[in-house]
Amino acid sequence: MQIEQIYTGCLAQGAYYIESNGEAAIIDPLREVDPYIKRAEKDGATIKYVLETHFHADFVSGHIDLAEKTGATIVYGPTAQPGFAAHVAEDGEKLKLGDVTITVIHTPGHTLESTSFLLTDEMGKEVGLFTGDTLFIGDVGRPDLAQKVRAELTEEVLASHLYDSLHTKIIPLADDIIVYPAHGAGSACGKNMSTETTDTLGNQKKTNYALQDMPKEAFIKQVLTGLMPPPAYFPKNVLMNIQGYDSIDEVLDRGMQSLNPAAFEAAANETDAILLDTRDAQVFAKGFIPNSINIGIDGSFAPWVGALIPDIQQPILIIAEEGREEEVITRLARVGYDHAIGYLKGGFKAWQADGREVDAITSITADELALLKEANAGPAILDVRKQSEYDAEHVIGAQNLPLDYFNERLSEIDKTRTYYVHCAGGYRSMILVSILRARGYDNLIDIQGGFKAIKTSDKFAISDYVCPSTML
Repeated sequence: MQIEQIYTGCLAQGAYYIESNGEAAIIDPLREVDPYIKRAEKDGATIKYVLETHFHADFVSGHIDLAEKTGATIVYGPTAQPGFAAHVAEDGEKLKLGDVTITVIHTPGHTLESTSFLLTDEMGKEVGLFTGDTLFIGDVGRPDLAQKVRAELTEEVLASHLYDSLHTKIIPLADDIIVYPAHGAGSACGKNMSTETTDTLGNQKKTNYALQDMPKEAFIKQVLTGLMPPPAYFPKNVLMNIQGYDSIDEVLDRGMQSLNPAAFEAAANETDAILLDTRDAQVFAKGFIPNSINIGIDGSFAPWVGALIPDIQQPILIIAEEGREEEVITRLARVGYDHAIGYLKGGFKAWQADGREVDAITSITADELALLKEANAGPAILDVRKQSEYDAEHVIGAQNLPLDYFNERLSEIDKTRTYYVHCAGGYRSMILVSILRARGYDNLIDIQGGFKAIKTSDKFAISDYVCPSTML
């Protein structure tokens, strides 16, 4: 028997490959399915099952494509109502996979159909629990997402189900079982997940706040406290996972249209496509196509696309580093953005070489910002980190405008005023500056390296920023 976690850092997502005696199961696959097929081929195994722990909100699963390409059976837990061929298993149903057994355990709470899969080895020993978004390492799945799809499934109702699932289905299991969750730190499907991606159930019983002995009312209060609004694309991904979607092959064919600068400009003028530049933030700052926005591929690309481009049907034209165009289209498709309509052949260099109009963003160092503060007691500093990051430590006098919610607070920014914008390391600040630049905000200056650079600059004194050590 083999168990392999296939972890994708940019989504903080764990898919799983289980193989026994020539048969394999894939749990919660991502949209691009060829890596799973090749993994099974390496073992000479046939993919028998695609096991889905629930209808995912933060990514589009590859279950449909994988089943069509391999003949595998898609399996959901009780109450699921998929819009395609699948086996809806009963609670307690046992699935044979080679010499091992996978038991379906219905664990509603994160969603109504949420299901965990208990793996029993060749000797009959229970060895692994694939918990999806029911139980994470250090946390549990947020119970407020299903309400976005079905109004009667309130967060209180689902939190109550989650309490029952944990206490009647999971906590009674043996301490030495390994917990394999669907997500780790960085996912918006929980509040405070560990950076560890597996653990023993026994250790989680000791350390996970949600598994401690407490009344249901106290559990519900703890689980619901501190939840931030989920990204807007979550309900749309749920519906795609329930109803079905275009094959990833079709999405790639559509997006991999190579456009020379003239054709690219014509497509931009003739459609309402967003010009999405996925290069590094500081490379983008030095020169870019006017009205393009920057969300770097080497960061939390897909979640930020989902948070900031409200319509998953939005046509997108791509400016990428040469050779990375297919990667960009694939990662867009992971979160349901299937309508890339082409990319700039040769990238920005080709645009520039063709003599077409370019724009640039002023970007200064933390040292330069310090000199400005010294010369001007009140430069307007815009901190686009999360509220929690800002509360922990920030430059004195900086205004907090979290990137996640800037659209709701856009009226707070004066178009005529110069702002110096930073985040933690420079990724998010360039996203905001580029979006606002495309909307006619021309007085935004990026701080290279963000707050990390500010804290390590010898031009800044501790008295220039607020942090726990200065608040004692």
